[in-house]
Amino acid sequence: MIDEEYQVSRYDGALTMLPYSIRERARKVVRGDRCVAEEFRLRIGWPPTVLLPDGELTLGGEAVTREDIDAVVEITTGASAYSSAAQIKNGYLTARGGYRIGLAGSIFTDGGQVRGFGNFSSLSIRISREIVGSADSIIGELLRGGRFRSTLIIAPPGAGKTTLLRDIVRQLSDGGTDRQGVRVSLVDERGEVAAMTDGIPQMQVGRRTDILDACPKAQAVMIMLRNMNPQVIALDEITAPEDVKSIEIARNCGVELLATAHAAGIEDLIRRPLYGGLIQEKIFHNFITIRRVKGKREYLITKEDVL
Repeated sequence: MIDEEYQVSRYDGALTMLPYSIRERARKVVRGDRCVAEEFRLRIGWPPTVLLPDGELTLGGEAVTREDIDAVVEITTGASAYSSAAQIKNGYLTARGGYRIGLAGSIFTDGGQVRGFGNFSSLSIRISREIVGSADSIIGELLRGGRFRSTLIIAPPGAGKTTLLRDIVRQLSDGGTDRQGVRVSLVDERGEVAAMTDGIPQMQVGRRTDILDACPKAQAVMIMLRNMNPQVIALDEITAPEDVKSIEIARNCGVELLATAHAAGIEDLIRRPLYGGLIQEKIFHNFITIRRVKGKREYLITKEDVL
């Protein structure tokens, strides 16, 4: 179980990115809700909200203004939005401490290419929490003969895929009393796993982990494969055919894979054309399904030979 003080401290850390008037309203949220809060949501013309497991809690008061949205961006970037232009162009920011800000607004294109992102109309501040040790109960089942075998984590959005992937990366990288640590190349396209800031990961991802962020997954997999001699490549959210192709190439080069996919379960995964080839080619040996039972996460592991 996550320490309550840690849970509250992550909430309080996210508060520092809010404009003063909204920050003071957010401080009044009861402690129990602060422990489980997942995001702050700001939408122009509507009161700010806090996303809880059972829905959004309105903070009340005046509606969010464009100045409020711009203030969050200014606070997050240290008043230097130019230096964060690459992230902003892709609709997000990674803040010190491992917080991620998602942005919505107007995309500016030129010749079909995204050139900029502005006129922000809403944003979310994700209150990420790492759970060190969350993979303790399953890490041994992902090994064969002491060696990690390629694993796919399956769950709907918000179920904890990234949290589990992060801890598996950490444990593989650091090793344990019964296994040596391995070289892990972490492809962190949107900065949600390691939350790199100024080249320093804000989350614990292990001593033998090399990180490439802010790069499209398919391209990043090939860069790491060619340059970093990985034993394991980890990536969050397989979402496109080019992701699948790069994974197949890496696996054919003898590298083990750790990845996540949005699906309700294995049956749902099998029905989706994007993942069919990965299953038919037996790219993954282990499939972890995450489900919530009485408010707690449970991990169900299925082996490839039963599919």
